[in-house]
Amino acid sequence: MNAREPVLTDSKTLNEVVNCLTEHIPIQTQGKCEQKNIFEILIRAATQRDSIENTTKVLKNVPTSNDIRYHLDKYSDIKYLESDLNAAIQSRLPDGIRQGKQKIAIDFNLIPYYGEPSPTEAPYIYRSQAKSGTCSFYAYATVYVIKKNKRVTLAIKAVQQQNTKAAIITYLLALIEPLNLQIERLYLDREFFCVPVIRWLQALDIPFEMPVIIRGKNGGTRQLIRGRRSYKTTYTLNSDKYGSCTFPVWIVCTYKNGKRRAHGREFFYLCCL
Repeated sequence: MNAREPVLTDSKTLNEVVNCLTEHIPIQTQGKCEQKNIFEILIRAATQRDSIENTTKVLKNVPTSNDIRYHLDKYSDIKYLESDLNAAIQSRLPDGIRQGKQKIAIDFNLIPYYGEPSPTEAPYIYRSQAKSGTCSFYAYATVYVIKKNKRVTLAIKAVQQQNTKAAIITYLLALIEPLNLQIERLYLDREFFCVPVIRWLQALDIPFEMPVIIRGKNGGTRQLIRGRRSYKTTYTLNSDKYGSCTFPVWIVCTYKNGKRRAHGREFFYLCCL
C-alpha cells in the first residue's frame, strides 16, 4: 500500500457508520440512552454475531438491553425503516460505481424465525422449506454492485410471502434507478430460477446469469449432465402454473483436483441471456 494513502481504522469506520445511521434513522431517546449508544451496541452485536443482551453485558457503562429494545420499538414501521436504511446506504456510495457499466447482483436471504409472531411481525414471516429446525423466516433481498471483486450494497427490501420473485427484482431495480447506473449484466441467485423471472428478464432484454436448479432423476435439468467438457445448449423450463420458457444454458465442467480432498468432475449450470 502507498504510504500516502489514508488508512481507514476500526474507530474511523465505526464513527462513519454511526454518523450515517444517526443522519438517516432518527430515534427519539431519553435519559442516558443516547442515539449514538444504541447504534454502537447494534453495530457491535451485528459484527460479532451476538445478541443485544450479551453485548450490553460485555460492555461497561452502556444502556441495558431493555433500554435498547424500548427505543427500537419506537421504530416499528418496517416500511419507514426500510426507506430510511436505503437512504443511509445510498448516501455513502463511492463515486466510481457511477462510471461505466456495472455488474449488478441480487441476493435472496432467509433468517430462521422461531416463536409466535406479533401482529406487526406476521406480514413479514416468510414460509419456505425447512432449515435450521424451522419453516418460518425473515426474508430480505439485496441489490449490489460487484466492483473489483468487492460488493457495494445499493438497496435492501424486506420480503413478504405474497411478493413474487419478479416483483422483488422490479422493486429493487426501481430503488436504484435514481442512481443512473448502467447495467452490464444482472446476476441472480438460485432462488430466482423460475419461469416468470426468466420470461420477464427476456422481455426487458436485460443480460443476466443465474444458477440452474438441478431437478429430476434422469430427465429435467439433470439430463444436462453429460460428457467431459463444458458446452452450451438450450433448455425449456416448464411450469404448471406459468407455462414454459426457453433459454440458453452454459454447462461448465471443472475438475476438483484434490480440493477439499475430493476428486472427479464438478458441474456448474448457468442460465444466461
